[in-house]
Amino acid sequence: MNQLGLPLALNTKMLWRNFSGDKNQQIIEFLANLFGQFSASVVYVYGGKSSGKTHLLQGCAFEALERSPRVVYLDFAQEMPDGILNGLEDNDWICIDNVNRLDENQQQELFDLYNRAAHTSVKLIVSGPVLPSELTLLKDLKTRLSLATIFCLESPDDKSKKDIIQQQMNERNLKIDRKIYDYLFKYYSRDLTDLLSAIDQLDEASLQQKNNITIPLIKQVLDI
Repeated sequence: MNQLGLPLALNTKMLWRNFSGDKNQQIIEFLANLFGQFSASVVYVYGGKSSGKTHLLQGCAFEALERSPRVVYLDFAQEMPDGILNGLEDNDWICIDNVNRLDENQQQELFDLYNRAAHTSVKLIVSGPVLPSELTLLKDLKTRLSLATIFCLESPDDKSKKDIIQQQMNERNLKIDRKIYDYLFKYYSRDLTDLLSAIDQLDEASLQQKNNITIPLIKQVLDI
């Protein structure tokens, strides 16, 4: 997988095929149609915590990598090298996660990249927590992002969260009683990111102890 030597890796669990939400499937369909277009496109997706922004963008990068090695995924929730956005318009797809975390220099770099990309066939996909107009960014950059095709991600309800966790369990060939989810929701967290992290910890502990994931194990591992 060619990621241009960037300082992060994609999570193989974050694929479009396991992205939940009926409304969100419309966003995936729109992005999938971009593969057949040869003009530049800019898409902005937003949503609250655990709405699936990173999942959507990483899934997009995976899909693009099947067609071209010229794909970049950058998550600005992590520290990035200076000048990381310079010259990226030569790629086919650019996925920029957490645009709200860009510093002022990076914001200017993204503004310049946006302008250069308009003269190419690159697909620029950007995510943030709120509408572009509500971001604390350079005014010119907010104006540019406001011109993008904008989608709001559908936040999963409790049932969808359980289905997402169950799907990951199925992919690992693991069985777990769904009452475990009810216990986690009640005593640990309802946030999907927290829940998936907890499941990873519980999975590792259950393998080490050669036991199933049970409520006593949850209390031991998560200290609840």
